[in-house]
Amino acid sequence: MLRRLRQRYESTISTLDVGAKPAAALRATLAEGYGLAELRRDALAGVVVGVVALPLSMALAIASGVAPQYGLYTAIIAGLLSSLLGGSRTQVSGPTAAFVVVLAPISHQYGLGGLLVATMMAGVILIILGLARMGQLIQWIPYPVTTGFTAGIAVVIATLQLKDFFGLTTGPMPEHFAERVGVLVQAIPSASMASAGVGLFTLAVLFAWPRLTSKLPAPLVALALAAVVVSVSGADVSTIGTRFVYEGGHGIPSALPTPSLPWHFPGPNGQPLALSLPLIRQLFPSAFAIAMLGAIESLLSAVVADGMAGTRHDPDAELLAQGLSNVVAPFFGGFASTGAIARTATNIRAGGRSPIAGAIHALFVLAAVLVLAPALAYLPMPALAALLLLVAYNMGEIRHFRHILAVAPKSDVTVLLTCFGLTVMFDMVIAVTTGVMLAALLFMRRMAEISGARVIEDHHGRLREPLPAGVVLYEIAGPLFFGAAQKAMAALADIATHARVIILDLSAVPAMDATGLVGLESALDRFNGTNTFVILCGVQAQPAKVIERSGLGEGLNIAFVDTVEAGVKLACERIRATE
Repeated sequence: MLRRLRQRYESTISTLDVGAKPAAALRATLAEGYGLAELRRDALAGVVVGVVALPLSMALAIASGVAPQYGLYTAIIAGLLSSLLGGSRTQVSGPTAAFVVVLAPISHQYGLGGLLVATMMAGVILIILGLARMGQLIQWIPYPVTTGFTAGIAVVIATLQLKDFFGLTTGPMPEHFAERVGVLVQAIPSASMASAGVGLFTLAVLFAWPRLTSKLPAPLVALALAAVVVSVSGADVSTIGTRFVYEGGHGIPSALPTPSLPWHFPGPNGQPLALSLPLIRQLFPSAFAIAMLGAIESLLSAVVADGMAGTRHDPDAELLAQGLSNVVAPFFGGFASTGAIARTATNIRAGGRSPIAGAIHALFVLAAVLVLAPALAYLPMPALAALLLLVAYNMGEIRHFRHILAVAPKSDVTVLLTCFGLTVMFDMVIAVTTGVMLAALLFMRRMAEISGARVIEDHHGRLREPLPAGVVLYEIAGPLFFGAAQKAMAALADIATHARVIILDLSAVPAMDATGLVGLESALDRFNGTNTFVILCGVQAQPAKVIERSGLGEGLNIAFVDTVEAGVKLACERIRATE
């Protein structure tokens, strides 16, 4: 019987198709046939996404605490590699707003060099996750957790933009939210009407333009108009050119940097970092946070892309591609990147249907750096802040947040508010860790509540005849794990004293863990002490594997059968043989 159970288990496992396949999406696209018509469609979509990514990449770099060109380098290198090597046909990768709350403290404490080293470490972690075939684990992140920390990140990002939006003079901003709000409140008297006017004008265009036409992306129009307004009016407003200086000029250099080791980029004091084990140890928590957030956001974006484009992604290949791009990009000054939902959606709406579109988006950003860098220096800082305020608003998904509060069970509302509050007041790592643990505990409680067992000593609905005297049928329904094992096994102690044969119906037990196994073993030991014969019926694949590995049944008075009917027949034979 145990051999049959093992065969059933192995046949189930063999049907699962898992494994990381680099460039899975590109290979599938080329295998289906790719011609000039498809290239023309993807090229147009790639240009549209590139126009959107150009200002957004700069704004996110600034929000992360580094110069704007490093956001462009991220979009170019990471965007190109992740598209060509990834598992999603339509996903577009680059710097995202979700990373800001993790990256800003790193760049503040360790400088650009530390940020690049942490990014490279995160890339290694993502590669390991991809090779370990962990892509499917995204389904275990509860929706209230992702919604809670995403809304919290949106609040933090919006708060960070208020300084440039209103032109406040604050000095260095504190790391924690409460202190940061206090500094902003104290700086209100220093607000600039010109900066606020440019910010409000940009916001108005960002909201109004999509209602007029969708042929030109709103960020391109809004930021270009804001730059023209500032230049023509001569308003005293900070721009990229006045804020940022590089070796040889102001604003953004019109070339990619020479490849260099990530730790050779400037540290917090402007000097290259000294790579050491203590530095790696200090950066590891941040690198782990980058990797986990990158994995979650990338795979969520790929799921959204599948729903919009009717495609199917390879999650392990996607993790592998994100890891490789985050390892390579730091050598060119690129920091953490992942799949971007907004850019991916823009790509699909513009007609992109293959990884070529994402690659062209990266090449467009490269061309813009080489040709348009002097013009980008005129972009006003309040306008970029306004763009990120809109990103934060869209990221917050207020409608979904309210919907969960209104209709979800109290346990899910608790998880949502916990993740939201911890993200705002502390950081994303604490929020996600706590949220997942809390959701897991609540899930275990629910599973224990729905897991049940009942003793049948007379008649069973699936049997034509009543159970013979001395035969007890015990049904267990639901997973037999540590949250429910004690409840499921409690009644067995009471029936061991008067039953000659006990039939354990496990056909409704899909899974069993070590605690469930120990509970079952303890019950069988008690029955063996009273010379009670035990029959296990309908053991499913996973519990069968656990039982076989444990050696359960060796030296005990038990048997295995496939159905309850077979168990009753064997019980009758056993009783007759002992009479």
